[in-house]
Amino acid sequence: MGQDIANIGARAPAERKPVKMHVGCQRRPTSPEMLRYFKRHGVEHVVGYPEFPRDRGYWTVEDVQRLKDLGDKHGVSVDMVAFPFLTSSHIDREERGAIMLGKDPDRGRDMDHLHKMIEACAKAGIPAIKYNLSLLGVLRTGTKEGRGGSRYRAWKVADAKDATRLTRAGKVDADLFWERVTWFLERIVPVCNEYKVRIACHPHDPGVPADGYQGVCRVLGTPDGLKKLVAIKESPYHGLNLCIGTVAEMLDRPGEQIYDVVRCFGERQKVFLVHLRNIRGHRDDFAEVYPDEGDVDLTRVLRELHQTGYDGMVCPDHMPSHDDDPKQAQAFAFGYGYIKGVLQTLASG
Repeated sequence: MGQDIANIGARAPAERKPVKMHVGCQRRPTSPEMLRYFKRHGVEHVVGYPEFPRDRGYWTVEDVQRLKDLGDKHGVSVDMVAFPFLTSSHIDREERGAIMLGKDPDRGRDMDHLHKMIEACAKAGIPAIKYNLSLLGVLRTGTKEGRGGSRYRAWKVADAKDATRLTRAGKVDADLFWERVTWFLERIVPVCNEYKVRIACHPHDPGVPADGYQGVCRVLGTPDGLKKLVAIKESPYHGLNLCIGTVAEMLDRPGEQIYDVVRCFGERQKVFLVHLRNIRGHRDDFAEVYPDEGDVDLTRVLRELHQTGYDGMVCPDHMPSHDDDPKQAQAFAFGYGYIKGVLQTLASG
């Protein structure tokens, strides 16, 4: 008995799973100045933006390699890039919207350009690409005042103007939207499989009422919609840019419900990139706030991701703005430090 008590202090601590996540960022441009800013604040992994030649319509291997080399020169790894179209902009402002409009033959041309860019990424050593399948872009109805005079962007569906005004897409019900999503995935996932490049889809921000907004049903604005998305053309190269703020916006009780959603996609290995953003509120009525003051416990979110083995970037997203910080450099620096602190906490148990 005495021997057992004496050995208690000598026992090895329980083995901890190493934390493989790292702070990242998707802010543009991928310039020497921005890369130095990232490096100063401990950000060594980013989503990058190759120069986009509009006359050609797609990147070449040389375009992507030049970006990767620039990151390497500054000690920052370009782990992912963003397609130059299929962005989060509203379709009425989108130049290359043929895929989401279902417009032939232009969408065939655009798909061919996407294939060329996937091949270019593979040859340059960029393993992943992020994108959106959106018609309405990011919807907000105004701002609310936050701490220190910050401005928090907000969405309240009851205050939304022009809710019935149609976009140039016209009426797009759920069946038609899924038809276009399926057309896209059936043509792009096999190419991702061939070149072993992952594509990460961002959810619709925010979800809207079931009967739609501006004539559009946002099928990727619910957890069930995201589950259906990843089930179409099942592949280890087809997954999500899991935006925690956007998922929280889908839920009636985000502070209770979001952890199960995160665990669901993490356990299925469908999380390829994480945007870490907090909100105060719930579906149809919320404001985007600093990560430490919202309704979601972001430390718990990252713990859930860690337990599922997620090993990619965690990026601050949609940080509040202020007149003293017009380019949000201060706000994002706060975001980087917040994420690094949480990851260090997870690493120490």
